[in-house]
Amino acid sequence: MDNAGQQFIGGKRRAGAASEELSIINPATGEVLATDTAASPDDVDEAVHAAHDAFPEWSGATPAERSEAMLRWADLLDQRQGELAAAESNNGGKPIKLAEGFDIPGVIDNVRFFAGAARNLDGKSAGEYSPEHTSSIRREPLGVVGSIAPWNYPLQMAAWKVLPAVAAGNTVVLKPSELTPLTSVMFAEAAQEAGIPDGVVNIVTGTGSTAGSALVGHSDVAMVSFTGSTAVGRQVAATAAGQVKRVHLELGGKAPFVVFDDADLEAAARGAVAGALINSGQDCTAATRAYVQRPLYEQFVARVAQLMNGVRMGPVDDPTTDMGSLISTAQRDRVAAMVERARKKGAAIACGGYVPDGPLADGAYYAPTLITDVAQDSEIVQQEVFGPVLVCLPFDSDDEALQLANDTPYGLAASAWTGGVFRAQRAAREIRAGCVWINDHIPIISEMPHGGYKASGFGKDMSAYSFDDYTNVKHVMSDITGDREKSWHDLVFTGR
Repeated sequence: MDNAGQQFIGGKRRAGAASEELSIINPATGEVLATDTAASPDDVDEAVHAAHDAFPEWSGATPAERSEAMLRWADLLDQRQGELAAAESNNGGKPIKLAEGFDIPGVIDNVRFFAGAARNLDGKSAGEYSPEHTSSIRREPLGVVGSIAPWNYPLQMAAWKVLPAVAAGNTVVLKPSELTPLTSVMFAEAAQEAGIPDGVVNIVTGTGSTAGSALVGHSDVAMVSFTGSTAVGRQVAATAAGQVKRVHLELGGKAPFVVFDDADLEAAARGAVAGALINSGQDCTAATRAYVQRPLYEQFVARVAQLMNGVRMGPVDDPTTDMGSLISTAQRDRVAAMVERARKKGAAIACGGYVPDGPLADGAYYAPTLITDVAQDSEIVQQEVFGPVLVCLPFDSDDEALQLANDTPYGLAASAWTGGVFRAQRAAREIRAGCVWINDHIPIISEMPHGGYKASGFGKDMSAYSFDDYTNVKHVMSDITGDREKSWHDLVFTGR
């Protein structure tokens, strides 16, 4: 049990000052992992001031100095992979094999990527774009970045927000979810140990209504980066707009999974199960809507149901467990209620659709679920479930498939499954999403961007494209003639 405090402000770890008490739970067992008092608005203010005070030194460091510190940071995280994976697994209800094989290695790779990218912040080369001037471009950090990360990938989402900001010379105040703060605090402590100055990375753990609102509305926060639901994202954007501050939003998703009749059926079925069930379906890019061309539809449904029935739910510390719990019993009950509403409206449950009993009853588990016989405009098709639930609908023509794929408010991710190059290219062009996979679904890499269209938000995580959010672009224009009288002065006055 960890009761050292879940705030990390100005290089010091401590408890929060609010009256709200946080109980940090292992949702797979119900065990209390830590208790703490939440961050208050005063804690947020202190953290923002710590970041503000650290900004001149950190932004003034050379790219090489920032890069070297980040490489040391990566080395420390690498040495602590086991500890981080265990904490991430227990706090998030994740199978240990997911934390060890995906979450923690991905974070370390991200740190190493941004350590290198810190030395490659460039713009258009200097040049003469008028006869009398040389122009150059500077990329400069914004200042204090207020970041709010979700609970589904606690450390990865923290890293995606902190790393490009810090690599570009900003300082950060991160509010992780109050449900899953453990690895974010460990992340910040490792940054300090690596030699990153106190105040560059701060953690405030509290509720969205208290700590989150205080962070978004703080006058010294130059930018807000938020990952979470579209509904809350709208509130964040509205608050930030009142202060004319920059916003980066990575919001909900309802990813289509389009299977054409020339696809490899077995590959598509396996991809659907993996893409729908990773992290118990608590993934904004998870495969949620399978559209299958009619000649393959019945075979696809049967094979996906067979594979889902073989997925092993169990204790998260068991290396043979395939799928862990949801983040809370409240989230489990929300998922179950959505499935039940679909069932009452005539949906068929091809597999799953229940809360397990027996040894798993104390945890927030929900069985892998495949749903058919639903309408395109139904809640289960249109709204984000955020659980291990896949719906499957048939289609006839390619035109229909792409129309259905785009027929939700969201546009974060999608995949198309086909053996035809022209079909693949058309799907990649016409599906309105920030990422389109061809014959796969879910893989991400540090070098490529992640972000959405439409109600899934705007801005990019990972990759060099993320620097567009975390830097200001400044044009510097210098006279190269030495003349006191400029040619354009005659437009204003003709004095001698």
